[in-house]
Amino acid sequence: MIWYPYQQMKTMTPPLRITDARGVYLYSGEMKLIDSISSWWSVIHGYHHPVLDEAIRSQLEHFAHVMLGGLTHDAAEALSAKLEAWLPGDLDYCFYSDSGSVAVEVALKMALQYYTNRGSKRRMVLALTHAYHGDTFKTMEVGDDEDYHFAFGEKKDVVHIDTELSDLEAAFAAHGEDFTCMIVEPLLQGAGGMRMYDISFLRRARELCDRYGVLLIFDEVATGFGRTGNRFVADLVLPDILVLGKALTGGMIGHAVTVANRKVYDGFYSDNPAHALMHGPTFMGNALACSVALKSIELFEQGNYLDKIRRIEEITRRELSGFSDPRVKEVRIMGGCVCMEVYDARTLDGFQAFARERGVFSRPFLRYLYAMVPYIITENELVHVLDTMKAWFDR
Repeated sequence: MIWYPYQQMKTMTPPLRITDARGVYLYSGEMKLIDSISSWWSVIHGYHHPVLDEAIRSQLEHFAHVMLGGLTHDAAEALSAKLEAWLPGDLDYCFYSDSGSVAVEVALKMALQYYTNRGSKRRMVLALTHAYHGDTFKTMEVGDDEDYHFAFGEKKDVVHIDTELSDLEAAFAAHGEDFTCMIVEPLLQGAGGMRMYDISFLRRARELCDRYGVLLIFDEVATGFGRTGNRFVADLVLPDILVLGKALTGGMIGHAVTVANRKVYDGFYSDNPAHALMHGPTFMGNALACSVALKSIELFEQGNYLDKIRRIEEITRRELSGFSDPRVKEVRIMGGCVCMEVYDARTLDGFQAFARERGVFSRPFLRYLYAMVPYIITENELVHVLDTMKAWFDR
C-alpha cells in the first residue's frame, strides 16, 4: 500500500483518485477541479503542456537516464549552459539532484566543506525561525517548524532568528566568526506559514555575510521562477549558493539544482582529492528532467510569465480588497501566492471538501488557507478560486 506524506494513516481521509490532468484542471472521473496549489507549487505551466510533453518524448527516443559519474550528455550540458547564462552574477556551477530537500542538503554540505577545505573550524549555521528547507536530516536541523520535525530532537550549531534587522545584527555580532553560512527562503517562507518579509533584510544579510566571510544560501525551491513576483529573488540580492527545484521542470518530473558561484567552486577545485565534493545522487542530471527543464525555462521566457504573475497579483489584490473576518488574523499576498492565516486551525476543518464541491482542489495546512495557482490560469478561474476561499467565511 502507499504510505502517504504528512498524514496519520490510521485516520486520514481517502485520497482523491486522479484520472487525468490538463491545463489548470485535475480530473477524477467526471469531477473537474482547479488545482489551486499547482501540485505543491511546481506545475507553473499547467498540466499536459504540449511543449513539455514533447521534450520528454524526444529525449526518451534516445535514453531516459545515464549516470553523471564518468559520463555526460547533451541535455545536462545544455541545461547547465542555459542556467549559467540565465542566472544572475557568477552563479555558474550546477550540481544536480533529484529533489529540493537533497539540493538544500548539498548546499549546506558545500558550505561546511568549503571552510573545512580552507582549514577553518567554522561549524555554525544561521537560519530563520519558521524556516522549512526539507525533510532530510541536515535540512530539518536548519528548519524551525516543530509541526514537521518535532520527533528529531535538539538542533546543534544552528541559530534561528526572526526576519528583523535587530535580530540579524545581534546574531552576527555574537557568532559571525563561527558561521559557515546563512540560509533563507528569500522574501517568502512557504511551509512555515507563507510568511512574507522585506527585501531590506536580505540586503543587510548580504552585507554582513560579506563582512564576516559567511556564505549566503538562497533556498528558492519554492520562491524561484516568479512565485514572489520576481524571476528569482537572487536577481535582487545575489547569494553565493542558489537552490532551485519544484518549478525547475515545470512540475513534470522531480529534479533540483544547487548552483554555486566561482568563489565556492574554487574552494573545491584542487589537486587534493580530499577537497572534492563527495556527493552524487544516482539520478542527478537525469536526461528527461534536464530536457524538460530547458523547455520549461524557454516557456517562462517566451511567455512573458512575469507579466502573467503581475496580473495574478493584481486580480488577487482586487478580489480580496476589503475582505475581513474576525477569524482571519491576516491576509498576505505576494506575486503568485495568497495566504489567509486564521487564529484557530479548527476554523479550516472541512474546507478541502467544501472547495471540492465547488470545483477547486485545495490543501490548507495548520492555520493557513492559501493558493499558489499555475501561471496560465485565466482571470475567471482565479476569481473562482478566490471566491471559494472567501465563501468559506460567509457560510
